[in-house]
Amino acid sequence: MTESEAPPQLATPHEHHDHSKLKAAVVIGALGVVFGDIGTSPIYTLQTIFNPADPHPVPISDGNILGVVSTIFWSVMIIVTLTYISLVMRVNNDGEGGIMALITLLRRWGSSHARRGAVFLAALGIFGASLFFGDSMITPAISVLSAIEGLETVRPGFESWVVPITAVIIVILFAFQRHGTAAVGRLFGPIMIAWFTVIGAAGVWGVIDQPRILEALSPTYAIGFVAGNFHIAFFALAAVVLAVTGAEALYADMGHFGRKAIVVGWLGLVLPACTLSYLGQGALLLGDKSKLTSPFFLLVPDAARLPLVILATAATVIAAQAVITGAYSVASQAGQLGYLPRLRIAHTSESTVGQIYVPWINWLLMIAVLVLVFAFRSSAALAYAYGMAVVGTITITTLLFLYFARVRWHAPKWLVIIGGGLLLATDLLFVSANLTKLVHGAWLPLLIGLIAFTVMTTWQRGRQIVTAERDKAEGSLQEFVDHMQNRTPALTRVPGTAIFLNRGKQTAPLALRANVEHNHVRHDHVIILSIETLPVPRLADDQRVVVDDLGCAGDGMTHVSARYGYMETPDVPALLRMLKADQTEGAISVPEASYFLSKIELTRGDSHTMAPWRKRLFIATSYITADAAEYFSLPRNRTVIMGSRIEV
Repeated sequence: MTESEAPPQLATPHEHHDHSKLKAAVVIGALGVVFGDIGTSPIYTLQTIFNPADPHPVPISDGNILGVVSTIFWSVMIIVTLTYISLVMRVNNDGEGGIMALITLLRRWGSSHARRGAVFLAALGIFGASLFFGDSMITPAISVLSAIEGLETVRPGFESWVVPITAVIIVILFAFQRHGTAAVGRLFGPIMIAWFTVIGAAGVWGVIDQPRILEALSPTYAIGFVAGNFHIAFFALAAVVLAVTGAEALYADMGHFGRKAIVVGWLGLVLPACTLSYLGQGALLLGDKSKLTSPFFLLVPDAARLPLVILATAATVIAAQAVITGAYSVASQAGQLGYLPRLRIAHTSESTVGQIYVPWINWLLMIAVLVLVFAFRSSAALAYAYGMAVVGTITITTLLFLYFARVRWHAPKWLVIIGGGLLLATDLLFVSANLTKLVHGAWLPLLIGLIAFTVMTTWQRGRQIVTAERDKAEGSLQEFVDHMQNRTPALTRVPGTAIFLNRGKQTAPLALRANVEHNHVRHDHVIILSIETLPVPRLADDQRVVVDDLGCAGDGMTHVSARYGYMETPDVPALLRMLKADQTEGAISVPEASYFLSKIELTRGDSHTMAPWRKRLFIATSYITADAAEYFSLPRNRTVIMGSRIEV
């Protein structure tokens, strides 16, 4: 079953998403995980805008300071508070958020006449998810770099140590991932609460010194800056977008904490603290324009700078942790939905759903982040690349939401066109501004996104081709079972239970066919097990299994369909223990059962199914596929793998 064919009426259990009675612990947890990225943006946003080394610098003046701070504030209000908090986060796939969840909803609910549009937007969404991988590579690099650069305000001449210290922190961060965040997760919330309290207090200190900065809260300053100085403001928008980095994380992590906790955390602490920080930095520049190199750290007294650098480092590590975990989640969901190979996934917490570790993605990200750190060497240089990854994902998410609102919610067309048009116009203005930084680094996330998009779409297409060829090789399951029953001479039956993993009920497992045709035997008890991944996050146990005796009760052969959500990892032995004896024509001895897998060897054929380079890419990508026995939690000593060859 493909994701678009899944029955929409399925309900899933979400006790872990029930936040009708919001607890403080849930909000604290959300503060520690969800807001790390957007909460550390004040470190580098304003200094990037006024960076004199920028190819399109913004002149430092009182009018421009007020205009920039106002533009930052209202950009955050429009993109984060209005678009994400108020609108997009109302769309969820059984509690789960993020662009991958939005894609599955579009494919499920797209009407027949709008199916082509839904497929196109789903493909666009895959590109948005691909851009998120670029975000996952850039965020740890720019966040940690910007924090360590604060040491230069403590001790001048420390510049040569910034990159090495950043690299060491990043290596430690990625090396720690395999242990999971459960052990330190409870510390994240208090650290981020301390972070937001400190940056808010520092902002108040600056505002008291220059209360005139409060005028920037009026939208007239933002409008006047953009409209009256468009030749300057347009280029400044490429850096203003840094203030909304992490907006997608609010949506992606909604499944872990619920919308209500995120809304309370955002409106109650994060938004006020970030706003005060931007106002305070603006106030500092109004009073002393020479401090534009690092207004965030220079806002506090000399004695407080080193503690602030240490706190900022902790906060940026948490921000990096959140986006790394998001990359694991996106890769896992993409694999479950057929856009990536099945990857090895480790669950790092028995109590917290969603805390996973994907080794292949982890080490790929670490190498990419280190390359970025050594290549760009400063947060200012990396900021040119960062904005494109952020605004690209935001724009695509907005577009998918508007389509969903029209198709599923039946929102009035005039409202979607006018209201949605204004939101998209804002996003596209930021996209256009970031395109001016194309040769200065904005090409990087686009390249990363294009590579990831090519890999995912190639894998999806190649998987369709292999599935069609495999269907031909396997033949009809029902016909094969009937042939086994009527075979002369009859097959020799050997004691024991054999579990044959298969893709569905339509075709016969290659391993079963090979066993019968070459060994001329079958086990007394045969279970053909197919695993279906549905476009919902999780399923209840009573929706998990469908059993079929294949039309001949008493022959010892049964087909079992096991259904999982895309956020779950199958555990076959645990599933078999759920089955009752009357379901499988006799009790299964799970500790003694033998498991049979069909392994496919892919080779490049002459048929014109895909371009030759895509065939090579598909075959190369197949090598990172996780071991099936490990993925399905099969016991190694009782698993038999039988091979077959298929041309692509």
